[in-house]
Amino acid sequence: MVDFTLHDVQCLDAVIRTGSFQAAASALHRSHPAVFAAVARLESQTGLVLLDRSGYRVKLSAMGRSFYERMQPLLSEAQGLRQHAAQLAGGDESDLNVVLGDLCPRPIMLNLLARFFVTCAHTRLNLHFESVGGPVERLKAGEADLIVHRVDTTDLSLEWIVLGKVRLVPVAAPRLLRAPLPGTPREQHLRDYAQCVMRDSARKPGDSNYLVVEGARQITVPDQSMKKDVIMQALAWGHLPDFLIEAELRSGALKSLASRWLPGHTETLVAARRRNASHGPVAQRLWACLQANAPMI
Repeated sequence: MVDFTLHDVQCLDAVIRTGSFQAAASALHRSHPAVFAAVARLESQTGLVLLDRSGYRVKLSAMGRSFYERMQPLLSEAQGLRQHAAQLAGGDESDLNVVLGDLCPRPIMLNLLARFFVTCAHTRLNLHFESVGGPVERLKAGEADLIVHRVDTTDLSLEWIVLGKVRLVPVAAPRLLRAPLPGTPREQHLRDYAQCVMRDSARKPGDSNYLVVEGARQITVPDQSMKKDVIMQALAWGHLPDFLIEAELRSGALKSLASRWLPGHTETLVAARRRNASHGPVAQRLWACLQANAPMI
């Protein structure tokens, strides 16, 4: 077997990500024949049929899927090496990708980022908003330099700074409840009401039903602000971050449903990055800034 090139691997990756040879050629700024030839060369050099071309859209064969999964670390390392070389040659990074998760108190974090990036004239902030499993997925895929969300603290591939605690409180607008709830409500007392839940923005969502009452009707939303709007209008009940509903709980516009049997949940909000990734000067300064300002909430 002849050694294949990184270029050929990148062409296969682009075909799978975009769904066609033509779209891959556009994404890579190469000609359609060049991309087609690169994938054909990769199949010839590996001795594998990597693509199933029998349908309207090309897709991976069984062998191709296994090969594609194993080549992802290579592509990630190559991207990291290119970024590191650019940083060494040019000083500050040209771009920094930051993902804010649905548990992040946005005004606090956006204010910090605004003040920080005033001092980074040559670095462009690419800011993204993701929910549930989306932030960690983007971080591990190499699509984010930093996330502000929750992480699995047993994951040794990540490092993090604790920014604070966020309590998710079960709440409802008083007029939603057709009858008074018991003094210590349980999940079954809410099963007849719709529950507002967050939509997972991950491309491959996990299987966990996070704080979801089994059997209840659901209204799904993309972010906590819309979730609050739905709950305030008495369309459903749901769990909301404590920092988002302090005034409404004080005024009585929202009623806490928390009890011994429905306690809510407390999450640790962190800033996280990949432990072994190459972090440029601006990323390092932002990390130090977050350490200096923690805890934030």
